[in-house]
Amino acid sequence: MKVIHTRNFPFGSFYAINIFGVIFAKGDLDPTSRRHEYIHTLQQREMLFILFYVWYVVEWGLKFLYYRNLHRAYYAISFEREAYDNQWDSAYISKRRHFAWMKSTFR
Repeated sequence: MKVIHTRNFPFGSFYAINIFGVIFAKGDLDPTSRRHEYIHTLQQREMLFILFYVWYVVEWGLKFLYYRNLHRAYYAISFEREAYDNQWDSAYISKRRHFAWMKSTFR
């Protein structure tokens, strides 16, 4: 997993962003953040990258319409739920099942 350190990207309060398996971060990543981003890399590979981004944007839009709150919609995205729920588990990557994020889609 390649990490590129930048000053101004990602924008706003986001600290890191994963684009096609490359992490852009405003500083060093601790092991928890690395795991979080690697979970996103696995999700992207499963969805053949482009489908991941399409699904991500559509799901975020639907969650935003439902919650009417940008941050709440972001944290409700199934990809983010899986990553946040499991970023602390150092064994998660090795035991993760394919498409594990799907169980978070409708909760």
